[in-house]
Amino acid sequence: MDVIMHSSSFLLPKLYQPVNKPVKNYALVVLNQHLPRFMPRLWDHANLRICADGGANHIFDEMYQITNDEDKKSTRNKYVPEIIEGDMDSIRPEVKLFYSSQGSKISDKSHNQETTDLHKCISRIHHCTPDDEKPNLCVLVTGALGGRFDHEAANINVLYLFSDMRIVLLSDDCLIRLLPRTHRHELYIESSVEGPHCGLFPVGAPSTSTTTTGLKWNLSESKMRFGSMISTSNIVQSEKVTVESDADLLWTISLRNLT
Repeated sequence: MDVIMHSSSFLLPKLYQPVNKPVKNYALVVLNQHLPRFMPRLWDHANLRICADGGANHIFDEMYQITNDEDKKSTRNKYVPEIIEGDMDSIRPEVKLFYSSQGSKISDKSHNQETTDLHKCISRIHHCTPDDEKPNLCVLVTGALGGRFDHEAANINVLYLFSDMRIVLLSDDCLIRLLPRTHRHELYIESSVEGPHCGLFPVGAPSTSTTTTGLKWNLSESKMRFGSMISTSNIVQSEKVTVESDADLLWTISLRNLT
């Protein structure tokens, strides 16, 4: 079984990237929730930045506060997304006008009410990325966790809809990524920015056999399903965690107090 390697090195300052790990091509999607405190790091790593509709309001309103920049205008001019995508029912008119004047592409998808704004953004990235570049692409999503649970569930569903892509959902407190059953997974833990608390569980279909290494309470060909045992409040105890399962699993790990 082929191996997929995962790392959260995007949470490290760009100057401190591990030299022994391949450089990823990052895209950033900003949803309509408050920005995480480490947002400038994500922005610096990304080669493409897309605001999903009202996500643009948060870049406009909050980035100068996160960066402690007293000059709002200069900060707003610095943090300009390449694309604003969605049904345009949340972005404020003055924010839309500002970013349009700064060169952001406004992609109005109000005619399509069948998919969420995150789905629209991921679909754009998926279609514009050549197949040979997809293995090196990682999409970082802020604002996907917290707020209404139905929104969270829809965002997690996007991980399954685009299971051939690496997508990481981020909040101030944790991250979530999908580990498809088609591969064995190696997760390289950046202990200065994440852990030790973690969880691993199937959504949508049970696992009849999951095996892990690197955790305080490892699984050995274990069965997991909702209504029975799932692995929560586990502890990372190694720099590398391995996971092999017959089901798609969600991996989540706590984030430290990044500044």
